[in-house]
Amino acid sequence: MARIDLDNLAHSYFPDPKGDEDYALRRMEHVWEDGGAYALLGPSGCGKTTLLNIISGLLTPSHGKVLFDGKDVTNLAPEQRNIAQVFQFPVIYDTMTVYENLAFPLRNRGVDEKRVHARVHEIAEMLDLSGKLKQKARGLGADEKQTISLGRGLVRDDVSAILFDEPLTVIDPHLKWVLRRKLKEIHNKLRPTMVYVTHDQIEALTFADKVVVMYGGKVVQLGTPQELFENPAHTFVGYFIGSPGMNIMPCNIDDGAAWIDGQRIALSDQQLTALGKASGKTELGIRPEFVRLHTEGQAPEGSIEVNIVKVEDLGQFKIATTRFGTTELKVKVGEDQQIVGQSGFLQFPQEWTKIYADSQLVA
Repeated sequence: MARIDLDNLAHSYFPDPKGDEDYALRRMEHVWEDGGAYALLGPSGCGKTTLLNIISGLLTPSHGKVLFDGKDVTNLAPEQRNIAQVFQFPVIYDTMTVYENLAFPLRNRGVDEKRVHARVHEIAEMLDLSGKLKQKARGLGADEKQTISLGRGLVRDDVSAILFDEPLTVIDPHLKWVLRRKLKEIHNKLRPTMVYVTHDQIEALTFADKVVVMYGGKVVQLGTPQELFENPAHTFVGYFIGSPGMNIMPCNIDDGAAWIDGQRIALSDQQLTALGKASGKTELGIRPEFVRLHTEGQAPEGSIEVNIVKVEDLGQFKIATTRFGTTELKVKVGEDQQIVGQSGFLQFPQEWTKIYADSQLVA
């Protein structure tokens, strides 16, 4: 397996790009460690498939280099990079058996038949394909064919990286959950370098050690699922990760606090110091999980009064939509918490209250 370096990488589909808006992939500098599981996450058009195609060799970048274990592979074809790829739709041979499909990438490279036999059975067992090894692929359903396609990507143990381009899109929802778990188990056992493209945050957060969040052709944050949730570096990450996403509200900074619709929300000394070096539009962000809603008793110190517009009971928790002035804010509370009446008070714990300047976290 390989460490992947993206060295001053950028790509434009225009022959003579004039500015950032002409780049499908804006300049980036990243190191993806050997044996890591990475997810490229973002909406359609954000640049994640362009980046995957550059790593795989299907596309040559306009600027910068791709290195595998320090070797420049920027101008090498996919077959010269020693990678395995799994695409959105199954790539298998219908006339072959499941066994023959799994064995093909190994036999194509002259691997000893004893090793082929052992490796095919190992991967088949991991993917619950052992009982189908003698069946022709032609007679199998789309879910099973894509499972075979995953197996073909995993069967070689000498590749630099395994690249997945939205491989579970055509899979039944329950099997999708099973295969995500199996991919995670396989990664933990075999430790291949994996890069997984998806627009589904659940897939990314359950599969990856590190998630690369992309927006507008840029990597806006690379971090663990916990880091993305607890400390979003960009307002898009706060909005895109989580259900519901982060509450993000325009604010003014004055007198040691953030002001939203005439309401004062205290900030930490560290935030105020960092704000002195920041510029641009300021916004306050806090996740629904971290706001505290009180509907009984006296107003807690430092809280703000709100109207409760709606309460959705989702079984294990409730989502309360609150409003003060023209601002709406969602709060996630436990199933046992009683929400009494149509008004209450919100508290903003400083450790979970984030300030952004021009969409970037002020830290």
